Amino acid sequence: MKLIVGLGNPGKQYEQTRHNIGFEVIDSLSSEFAIPLNQSKFKGLYGLGFYNGEKVILLKPLTYMNLSGESIRAVMDYYEIDQEDLLVIYDDLDLPVGKIRLRQKGSPGGHNGIKSTVAHLGTQEFNRIRIGIDRPQAGMSVPDYVLGRFRPDEKAPMEEAVKKSADACTAWLDKPFLQVMNEYNQ
Repeated sequence: MKLIVGLGNPGKQYEQTRHNIGFEVIDSLSSEFAIPLNQSKFKGLYGLGFYNGEKVILLKPLTYMNLSGESIRAVMDYYEIDQEDLLVIYDDLDLPVGKIRLRQKGSPGGHNGIKSTVAHLGTQEFNRIRIGIDRPQAGMSVPDYVLGRFRPDEKAPMEEAVKKSADACTAWLDKPFLQVMNEYNQ
């Protein structure tokens, strides 16, 4: 069983913000896999189903970003999911807009959702897809920036990043993560 988690914040006011790009990938996968996000438990919204013979859980933690690890840990414990079967998708200030980077481990790098996940898992070793949102312009605070919406010129590269991230998730259902990482980090 694979657990694919997209990080974000619940609520209308956060929809389509930079910080919610993980939620957008989960919505895309939900549609592609025909797995509706129709269950509310474990402090999250999730769906459970099959895709190409693989049992898959899609999860959007509803704890707000800073507590994402609580929801992830609860689902992993309940379904007895191993760390290597977890994939977390989130926004990254250190990558250019629309660039994706797959990793098997790493520090949170200041990302509060990943800090929470690392704290609740007790390790930095889990699969992840980082989606670049770039840094704010001088004079803009990071919280205002990540909770802001994409500029018109950023929409096309971000749509492509969501598609590529979803494609990488799909590839991971059939191949080892290291192989998917090598293909998508070109």
